[in-house]
Amino acid sequence: MPYQEILFSTDGSIGYLTLNQPKKINALSKKMVAELSEALARIGENEALKVVVLRAAGNHFCAGHDLSEMVGCDMQEYRSIFERCGRMMMAIRRIPQPVIAQVQGVATAAGCQLVAWCDLAVAEIGARFAAPGVKIGLFCTTPMVALTRAIGRKAAMEMLMTGRYVPAQEAKSMGLINRVVPLEDLASETESLAREISEASFLVLGIGKQAFYDQVDMEDEKALAYGVRTIALNNLAEDAQIGIRAFLDKKTPEWKNR
Repeated sequence: MPYQEILFSTDGSIGYLTLNQPKKINALSKKMVAELSEALARIGENEALKVVVLRAAGNHFCAGHDLSEMVGCDMQEYRSIFERCGRMMMAIRRIPQPVIAQVQGVATAAGCQLVAWCDLAVAEIGARFAAPGVKIGLFCTTPMVALTRAIGRKAAMEMLMTGRYVPAQEAKSMGLINRVVPLEDLASETESLAREISEASFLVLGIGKQAFYDQVDMEDEKALAYGVRTIALNNLAEDAQIGIRAFLDKKTPEWKNR
């Protein structure tokens, strides 16, 4: 379907979602959030797509919520804005495809939250990340949820309390992003990572993504028991048997997605 504030395209088994409001630093307006939610729902049902790259037009990734929509509202409207955005962020986690953020320029507030909720992230050297709500009287409690899960308590607390911009290399050391590359290599490096992931079975990528998030906060013994149960069930999948036989026969597996 046509979109007004985002773009969606595919290249083989990779889907590209592009925030497309560069004049507004790709601020997450209500319309953009709705369009992202609709696109993610469609992507999640498409077995032909194995990986999603979430990127942005222009010089910057995302400046967070569109603050022009957040003046003079009542409690019900404010809650609706954040709930809709939260559901969109959770859709990133719930779809079976791994989602890679491709980040240039700034990713602030809900834009930083968007990066933190993505499964993986590649950023250019000049990228900067911040949760600066404290500076305008609006503490970033929704980005806080994603940040504390991505980088830990102390690092997240410092970002939230100071609102300072964190450069890409420091963000990598925190665990917010996976790779830092020159700007001219950003698209190719992200695509290379996406292509590497897309060699796997759609079914198995979905099993793995769900399993990762299901177990990550469990106690060790419960997590291991969950891992054992999940990998045993995974072995029953046709793609697991195809992959094992292909490995033993030194052949390239031909996935059936079942």
